[in-house]
Amino acid sequence: MKDRSTEPKPDVIAGRNPVSEALRSGRPIDKILVARGEKSGAVVGILAKARDRQIPVKEVDRTKLDFLSGIAPHQGIIALAAAKDYCTLDDILAYAEEQNEPPFLVILDELEDPHNLGAIIRTAECTGVHGVIVPKRRSASLSYTVGKASAGAIEYMRVARVTNIAKTIDELKARGVWVYGADMNGTDYLDCDLSGACAIVIGNEGKGISRLVREKCDVIVSLPMKGHINSLNASVAAGVLMYHALKGRS
Repeated sequence: MKDRSTEPKPDVIAGRNPVSEALRSGRPIDKILVARGEKSGAVVGILAKARDRQIPVKEVDRTKLDFLSGIAPHQGIIALAAAKDYCTLDDILAYAEEQNEPPFLVILDELEDPHNLGAIIRTAECTGVHGVIVPKRRSASLSYTVGKASAGAIEYMRVARVTNIAKTIDELKARGVWVYGADMNGTDYLDCDLSGACAIVIGNEGKGISRLVREKCDVIVSLPMKGHINSLNASVAAGVLMYHALKGRS
């Protein structure tokens, strides 16, 4: 039996030539990890191509590259491939218009767990969400794990990756979309009408939504807590709010 711990993960592209070819072919890539202090000519050229495509680059210890690449030689650089192409905010809004429906979006503010992202995408597809928005940095990306957790829904859901969530909220509000942030000490979600053009903001698993993003929201909505725990898993909270919105839109 193979030792799976020594095999590269399905979304990992390891080595200078494989990464360079992936960039050249236009394959969707979430980010590039480069060994700290790696300055060779080939790597510099690869990173220049990554910057041209606005792909995030992060310096990491070689031990992390060793772990991700398994037995594959990484030569100091790894690319994490996306399971699907990202779209733009305009693509999402255009799709809603094609369906003759008010826009229905989910915005994820630095959600980091790929299983949560996959679960949210799955529920979003089931509830008629037109698209999901994630930030380029400090966020789970469309990895193999996300695709698996979504149970295939990733193939049908439009996901846009933006540079700045707060600015994206401003743009949505300017285009007539009401933005509802899920956080504590807000309006009971049952008292909120999500039937029109709306975006639901779900925050980081531990920190919730950031202060600036909270300030940008039109309404803060909360789920009642009757037990000893004062918060829900991010994907569960998102699911409750998406189905509440669906009820109003039906």
